[in-house]
Amino acid sequence: MSDDFDAVLAAVGPRLRELRRRRGATLTALSETTGIPISTLSRLESGHRKPGLELLLPLARAYQVPIDELVGAPADLDPRVYPQPFTRNGMTVVPLTRKPGGLQAFKHILPAGLTDGREPDPRSHEGYHWLYVLNGGLRVVLGDKDFILTDGEVAEFDTHLPHWFGNADERPVEFLSILGPQGERVHIKARYRPDI
Repeated sequence: MSDDFDAVLAAVGPRLRELRRRRGATLTALSETTGIPISTLSRLESGHRKPGLELLLPLARAYQVPIDELVGAPADLDPRVYPQPFTRNGMTVVPLTRKPGGLQAFKHILPAGLTDGREPDPRSHEGYHWLYVLNGGLRVVLGDKDFILTDGEVAEFDTHLPHWFGNADERPVEFLSILGPQGERVHIKARYRPDI
């Protein structure tokens, strides 16, 4: 183990003791709440027992704090997600969500002239799709319909219907897409305001 790791582990016991004392709890009361024997809690606080998840999880729950606070994780952790873009058929796709299953959000960038000379090749799959054009003109082939969405326009459709996207002209196109499982729909909540 590295010295840094050992130092983090050594600091957990005193941190747990201080947290318990600030809360005015006894080892007996903490043992009753967590199910951890008093002797184990005492050894943990004195540094004679290394903390593991089987001990830290019930303690974090009892103190109602994240485990990070118990182990002294740095407060300057960066919470931002850094998605890894990928390119498919010349289009750059940036994943905006990391949640498996459920709704998936993506930003798509079609460079200028990407679809020159290419015929649409509509495909279908499971799910439901929403599109929002940020910039440019997006040609959408949806079943037997062929239309263009421009800045700020939105479309939604069942992905069982064969579909294809491409540039409407020589300009690049940027659009957002949300792909959801079959039967899942976006819920719009808006309050009606009559014209005054």
